[in-house]
Amino acid sequence: MRVGVGVVGVRRAPAWWAAGVVALLVIVSAVLSGLPGDDGRAVRAAPGPPGAVVPASQGAWVGAWSAAPTGSEPGTRDGLGGQSLRNAVQVSAGGTAVRVELSNRYGSQPVTFTRASVGLAVGPGSAEAVAHSVVPLAFGGGAAVTIPVGGVVLSDAVSLAVEPATRLLVSVYAPGPSGPVTYHRHARETNFAARGEHTAEVSGATYTATTEHWRYLTGVQVFSPASPGAVVVLGDSLTDGISSTPGAGHRWTDFLAARLEGTPVLNLGISGNRLLRDGSPGRSYNGASGLSRLHSDVLRQEGATVLVVQLGINDILRAPREPDAGEIVAGLERLAAEARENGLRVVGATLMPYEGHYAWSDRGEAVRQEVNERLRAGGVFDGLIDLDAALRDPADPSRLLPAYDSGDALHPTDAGFRAMAEAVDPALLMGVEPAAVL
Repeated sequence: MRVGVGVVGVRRAPAWWAAGVVALLVIVSAVLSGLPGDDGRAVRAAPGPPGAVVPASQGAWVGAWSAAPTGSEPGTRDGLGGQSLRNAVQVSAGGTAVRVELSNRYGSQPVTFTRASVGLAVGPGSAEAVAHSVVPLAFGGGAAVTIPVGGVVLSDAVSLAVEPATRLLVSVYAPGPSGPVTYHRHARETNFAARGEHTAEVSGATYTATTEHWRYLTGVQVFSPASPGAVVVLGDSLTDGISSTPGAGHRWTDFLAARLEGTPVLNLGISGNRLLRDGSPGRSYNGASGLSRLHSDVLRQEGATVLVVQLGINDILRAPREPDAGEIVAGLERLAAEARENGLRVVGATLMPYEGHYAWSDRGEAVRQEVNERLRAGGVFDGLIDLDAALRDPADPSRLLPAYDSGDALHPTDAGFRAMAEAVDPALLMGVEPAAVL
């Protein structure tokens, strides 16, 4: 039986509202091209499903896959001009049309793509597309698009039927040099590159170079007749899934999406990310603070209705000093309040055990325990996922259950990621009880 995600007690315009202006976007997308977004980035609008004006009651655009940019890729000072880059992703929701988001957030100069495409992948770890499935992408009606420094663009819509858990190949080609490549460091997927322009290629034979990074691609949206609201997960390496089996789709958000049967689950995890502080010098790929990323990463997700917050452990592990529990809880309260002000239901998570990790300390453990006690007492979030209780060793509660420990006493195994997803009561996401606005 399908579990849907609804919204109760929120003030944000519902996701399906966007479909009501599909026809208008078709007409004015070219005019809107290049207008600044809320954070100053240039954003190109994309029309609705091609060739049709669809009433709001028949569906809406919703995020189906996401990745937070983590920085500029080392060794790409002049970009990757003259190469086709093929990103492999697995969407968590199905639909009848697709559009993709490309980012130059960490670039130092504009990047121009002259060709881009999307197609269905034959399977994990392969650059080959399903026959006849590769479709060229356009931006404001044209094949080429230039993304300014710090900018993001959204492609025009293309007809492409996808099901939940479908694997897509998104390819882009930049003929000339540019600044550093905006990337997501830990994809846990094999991605590809080829010399020359091969975005329309089906066989994947020329894509002989591989990488574990997602390059430029930060989002995939689908037009969904069912119009489900999206669950956005803001987290660190535990959400990024850096210890999950590559190519298997075994991050805890993947398991959660499978449980919710078609409700989109958008992963905005960044390894090393902290709630209160930006990435430390030399670790810029750890991303801006979670408090900052609420605005740069979360609030722009199409169709988002629920935010799950899995952050805090790196504030204990990586801070110049270990913050007290009050600082972490106050940061979580602020994040939750700001998310509610923007119409999201906010669900939190307790901090998982980590004794045995090289950065563990008695003081840090005391902070973790106090944070968890205060979260369980209520008043911070609209609901709580007790990941600590779900993954700890009953015989030694400050440690992960051995079956869930990948080997460093902090990051879970695939079985541990599954246990994280199974710890989620879908009612928390559905908003069965009205969300308390504090």
